[in-house]
Amino acid sequence: MLKNAPAPAFQDHADGPLDAMRQAAEECRRCDLYRDATQVVFGEGARHARVLLIGEQPGDREDQLGHPFVGPAGRFLDGCLEEAGIDRADCYLTNAVKHFKFKRLGKRRIHEKPNTGEVRRCAWWLGGEIALVKPRLLVTLGATAAFAVLGKRYAVTVDRGRIVDTEIGVPALITVHPSALLRSRGRPDAEQERQRFVAELGKMKPFLKA
Repeated sequence: MLKNAPAPAFQDHADGPLDAMRQAAEECRRCDLYRDATQVVFGEGARHARVLLIGEQPGDREDQLGHPFVGPAGRFLDGCLEEAGIDRADCYLTNAVKHFKFKRLGKRRIHEKPNTGEVRRCAWWLGGEIALVKPRLLVTLGATAAFAVLGKRYAVTVDRGRIVDTEIGVPALITVHPSALLRSRGRPDAEQERQRFVAELGKMKPFLKA
């Protein structure tokens, strides 16, 4: 289980220009997820973004289109960023794992959570992105992203909304993944949780200032 392991080490990571790194990732065989995924989905955004947001993995839509956060959760995130007064174009968005992990249910492809080994192997790419972009703040969206950066020291359920130190010297804001909020839309507290998420995203703003 992810919570029983330390954070992946970023001392060794991909390097080189971002376009070259992205091209190299297309041939990644560091784990077996490439076998069933349509394509690698690398991070995108401002080359020297002051804030770098990290999700879990591409979803079905992202896997088809090859871009991060373009499915329902991505659109939800866009709306919350806008409400928080943040331009997505000023940020860099990526995932802890770059290939879509799923199981088939009839014609549908159902998301499956990446395991510890998959997160560790993909840390090669995530570490490279962080080293190249050099953000002032990381935003971990959900438990897998939090583990990828922080290991078991923090939990989203306990530490949500906190900005904490990391071993790589870049502070991290811990929050939920937008897909979790989408799944809870029918609950009585859904709007309250959405507003809380917007407020948490608002904590990015001081880091975006020159």
